[in-house]
Formats: sequence, structure tokens, C-alpha cells
Amino acid sequence: MIQKGQLYIISAPSGAGKTSLVKALISKIHNILPAVSHTTRKCREGEVHARDYYFVEDGVFQEMIECGAFLEYATVFENYYGTSKKEVDKKRSEGIDVILEIDWQGARQIQQMVPDAKSIFILPPSLQALHDRLKNRDLDDENVIQKRMTSAQHEMVHYDEYQYLIINDVFEDALNQLCAIVISNKLTLKNQQYDHQTLINELLGNTQK
Repeated sequence: MIQKGQLYIISAPSGAGKTSLVKALISKIHNILPAVSHTTRKCREGEVHARDYYFVEDGVFQEMIECGAFLEYATVFENYYGTSKKEVDKKRSEGIDVILEIDWQGARQIQQMVPDAKSIFILPPSLQALHDRLKNRDLDDENVIQKRMTSAQHEMVHYDEYQYLIINDVFEDALNQLCAIVISNKLTLKNQQYDHQTLINELLGNTQK
């Protein structure tokens, strides 16, 4: 029997480096994957359908809401984003740890529905650093960047609703901290007992406390 995968919720304001950290985490740690969200947002240059997002029309998204297909969904910058319950359950049933990159609204929904989920919030080292990162992405004009900055502060207010907090100042330090959270979860007594029960039985033999 395969041990059920862990669910991780990771939230951060736009520009805090969440996506880059998650990609680096996946490259370093075995058996952990992101859940690919559905969105009504238009596909950006370089993005690929079913890899970065499932890009769908508003009508399709509404139908999925009505049939209860989402574990969570929210509206961000006038676009819908949602996490497919079926996809997450499938990965976890195969023993794969799953990462959800969602905002605080979605995180609240997930924490209520999946109490054993681990939640992580990522903050930038300063507002200026956040602004510079948004500007350097060269995706938006200054008006849009200012809207994202305002939205970011509303998002960051909710940092204390999470179990873990990472400040993404030096990327490698933040990545090491993120990896430490995932690795430490794999080393809990419950998980180690499950993974190494045969060895534990052999080492202890018939010894009883």
C-alpha cells in the first residue's frame, strides 16, 4: 500500500519569487509536484497549456464550479483560478507530494477541507525589492505594477494564517528553508514508521516496551 502524499500550500504576493522557489524545490527533492491550476487568464508568452495552467474559457470554469470540481477557487485580477480536486487526489493517492500555489483565499478553503495540509507563506525582503522584481519582469506597465503592489500588501496581511514563513531575500537561503520544511515532514515519526516498518520490526524483533 502506498503512503498518501503530503499537500503543501504555498502563498506569496506577486513578485515575491514563489514560482521560482517552487521550481527549484521540485528539481532538488524527489516525488513532489505542483498541482496545475485552471484559469480564465490568457496564456502568456512562454506558457504551455496543461504544464503551467489549464487555460479555459469563463463558461467552462463556471460549469466546473457548478459540478463541484474545484478543491478551491478564487478571483484574482478579474480572472478565475481554481484547483482541481480530482487532480490533487490522484497525485496524493499515488504517493506524490503536491504543491498548491494559491492566494490566501484559496488557502483558507484548503485548510478547512484538508486539515493535514502544510501551509507556507513567502514574503519579499522589502516593498522596494518587491517593486523592483515586478518591474524587472517587464510584463506590466507602471500602473499595473502599482495595482499589484496594493494587492500585494492586502495579501501579505494574511501571512500569520500560515504554519511557516520564509523571507525571500537571498534566493538560495529561501530555497534551503523551503527544502528543510519538506524534508523535515518526511522525517516525522509517522512517515518514517510507514516507510521503514520492516526494518523497525527486524531491529526490535519481539521486544516490547
